[in-house]
Amino acid sequence: MLNPQSVDIRRVVFSLSDALDLVGIDDVLHGKRVGMMAAHLAALLGEDAEQVAEIYDAGLLHDCGVSSTRVHRCLVDSLDWPGSFDHCQRGYDLLRECTLLAHLSDYVLLHHWHWNVPLPASPKAPSPKVRQMANLLFLVDRVDALAAEHHAERKLLHARASIRQRILEQRSVMFDPVLVDLFLDVSAAEAFWLQMDAANVQYDLMDRAMQPAHRNVEWSQLRELALFFARIVDAKSPFTVEHSEGVGRLAAYLGKAAGLDAAACDRLELAGLLHDIGKLRIPDEILEKQGSLNESEREIMMSHSFETYQILKRTPGLAQIAELAAFHHERLNGNGYPFHTSAAKITPEMRIIQVADVFQALAQRRPYRAPMLIPDILAELRRMVADDSLDPEIFGLVESDAEHCHQVAVSS
Repeated sequence: MLNPQSVDIRRVVFSLSDALDLVGIDDVLHGKRVGMMAAHLAALLGEDAEQVAEIYDAGLLHDCGVSSTRVHRCLVDSLDWPGSFDHCQRGYDLLRECTLLAHLSDYVLLHHWHWNVPLPASPKAPSPKVRQMANLLFLVDRVDALAAEHHAERKLLHARASIRQRILEQRSVMFDPVLVDLFLDVSAAEAFWLQMDAANVQYDLMDRAMQPAHRNVEWSQLRELALFFARIVDAKSPFTVEHSEGVGRLAAYLGKAAGLDAAACDRLELAGLLHDIGKLRIPDEILEKQGSLNESEREIMMSHSFETYQILKRTPGLAQIAELAAFHHERLNGNGYPFHTSAAKITPEMRIIQVADVFQALAQRRPYRAPMLIPDILAELRRMVADDSLDPEIFGLVESDAEHCHQVAVSS
């Protein structure tokens, strides 16, 4: 087992935000702007530093229930829409299962709840303060959605009057009138809008990163965090449900079969769970295309493992497995991607992840084919071994135990 380690939770949340913001494809700062605006307004309301930091983190992760680029487009294109609460419930469910992040779950659950709609009576109903802070997230989230089309051309100052008017129209309807009044007061200044420029958002993030929040994290908590990532990624398409979990299980199983120690098997499981984070930036239409990808679509698809690398190498507690996770499409013959790594630099653990990823993907349904039967999976793996893509010894472990490997790969 991996030993307990000191982890800066704040930087972990920042990295999670980086992953979630990939769903925006071209707009990769939405969560950060929401967190920044919410924290600024919460401080002006008189909230203490701990509450301000918490609402900032909730802003960063408020869309953790969104994996689909189609859903993201709906959230940006409409002030509100009938399916908006679905991603709030999903985000809540994901956060509740992650010990390190569960304290943010109620904010996420309510961040599209209209102010003029009473909450259902329940002994576990969130406090009035939590509801107000969730509504604050809702308000600034909608501000950023209304501003989205103006970010690239830096025309927010020109658009601010119309955005302020749209928010005013929802005073006491979608939004708490106290929060609307505060927003209108603060947003009268040009500085409020200029702060949302990409460079200024990054400066704000760096300032906040200077305030570390270290705590000891056990293996079980680190695994929960990796599962949190994996379930967001795997929810992106019905064709990838549980893919990352399956790769993680199979990689750990093959590691044990190869005689690796417990710590190495833990690393393999985490790498399997995290290997496809970069797919959050791949449009749904490409992931679910029924025919062959064209050259442009292949290039977009090939970017996902590099995005995985970029996120994991900056994530405290997970940086040590960045290459292990992101090299899953590298090949022994040097023809993989994105680094074209040579066989000499591909470690035994990386080779296991590569085989586990191919095996699990072939065992799952894809938009262009049904799940492959075990003999056909083995035939494809054998072909890849023959052209020096995959490691023959790892393939041998799979071939000698194929039925059980299949069960591990596709069973939760």
